[in-house]
Amino acid sequence: MLRCVRAEDWDERYVGDRQWSAEPNRLIAALLADLPPGDAVDLAAGEGRHALWLAGLGWRVTAVDFSGAGLARGQEQPGADAVEWVRADVLGWAALPASLDLVLVAYLHVPQEDTRELLRRAVGWLRPGGRLLVLGHDVENVQSGVGGPQDPAILHSVERLAPVAALLDVDRLAQVPRETPAGTALDTLLWGRRPASGVGPRR
Repeated sequence: MLRCVRAEDWDERYVGDRQWSAEPNRLIAALLADLPPGDAVDLAAGEGRHALWLAGLGWRVTAVDFSGAGLARGQEQPGADAVEWVRADVLGWAALPASLDLVLVAYLHVPQEDTRELLRRAVGWLRPGGRLLVLGHDVENVQSGVGGPQDPAILHSVERLAPVAALLDVDRLAQVPRETPAGTALDTLLWGRRPASGVGPRR
């Protein structure tokens, strides 16, 4: 049975020690570092490590998360004034259609149908040629990796993200390893762009 993820639970985690490194995820940094800056949203931004990093590269970034404590920690960091911080449940938040050059969704884990619905909407927020980057724990990580949530129902896989990938021109949809101090973790990566025709996502 899926457990309800509450903002209060994350608030309790964030008021203690920093939950994540202040540095961006290495794969995310490698994929985004050379893109020309534009308008971006970091969904489930937490403490804002990716939002702050993108803002430092010149992006106009909105960081969205339902944890006020997580956002508060991000707002204490150098460069925080360059980020728009929004406290909201990402499952109900929406950007204007065709208004973004990048939607980043890093390690957001909710039930599969909620994930697909959110990502389908996110594709609609992208300008033609805009990028969607989704990275999170792969379902096989439970048995064959280390760390991360242990509920398979909320984890990613190539097959589970395929319906969203069908709306994009996909550069990469794959299971990817990630080295950690505890061993190798398994993630799923979806990296693609909204078709540049301007007609809208392909069906």
